[in-house]
Amino acid sequence: MSQARAGGCPECDGRLNASGDETVCSNCGLIVAEDRIDRGPEWRSFADDDANPERTGAPLTRSRHDRGLSTEIGRSTRLKGRKRRQMARLRRQHNRARIATKRDRNQVYAFTEIRRLTGALSLPERVRDHACSLFRSAQNEDLLRGRSIEGFASATVYAACRVAAVSRTVDEVVSAARATESEHRAAYDALNRELGLPVGPIDPVEYLPRFASKLDLDATVERRARELACEAHESGLATGRNPSGVAAACLYAAARQLDRPVTQREAASVAGVTPVTLRSTYANLRD
Repeated sequence: MSQARAGGCPECDGRLNASGDETVCSNCGLIVAEDRIDRGPEWRSFADDDANPERTGAPLTRSRHDRGLSTEIGRSTRLKGRKRRQMARLRRQHNRARIATKRDRNQVYAFTEIRRLTGALSLPERVRDHACSLFRSAQNEDLLRGRSIEGFASATVYAACRVAAVSRTVDEVVSAARATESEHRAAYDALNRELGLPVGPIDPVEYLPRFASKLDLDATVERRARELACEAHESGLATGRNPSGVAAACLYAAARQLDRPVTQREAASVAGVTPVTLRSTYANLRD
């Protein structure tokens, strides 16, 4: 059968055509070979070439210590007795082989915490992958010595948000993390100092939609607050101030102008600042 495929038809030496799972002679119609295994791609291909050798699989991801290339032994309820215990031992040994060093174990723990944090904060996948890359870079630079892994997990998530211009405050990240605020700040300072993160000041406009939704304010108030935030940025009022506090003050000022019932305490609580901070920024906006 392999000789027939390599040459011509064994009956008339005609040309062979592979169509589907059959190899057929184009002259006499003899079925030379039959192969029920579909060796084509598992997806619909729009290319002209039907013999595409590519295969699909799990996508590579930076949020796994092995980039998602390792396998896992699943669990089955149909296994009983001795076979079930054997599979449990194999699964345990397999997990130990996947995490061979302490470095890999720290990455597994940190990446799990980063995935949990990004899920709790509703962050996109690009922020999650960048945070994992930052943790890997910090580990390569030996920045974890004497600092907590939880602190670096929260710090990398916050740093990835800053780089991607995603509005998340330190209080929001720390409240969802397993690290304390001091651990978070120590890890973030080490990241920013040693890795030179390309972070800049956050625009207060980024906080407005989320704060307006929490305060149950309509689009008219948010639009007016956006105008006030742009004026504060152009006049230099927002320079050196907490951007979340500026956003809350703009929302409070817009609500006051449009007669919406919002108190200073409510606006400050949403932004994670004190009413005194909001009041001083609001006074400057009013002036």
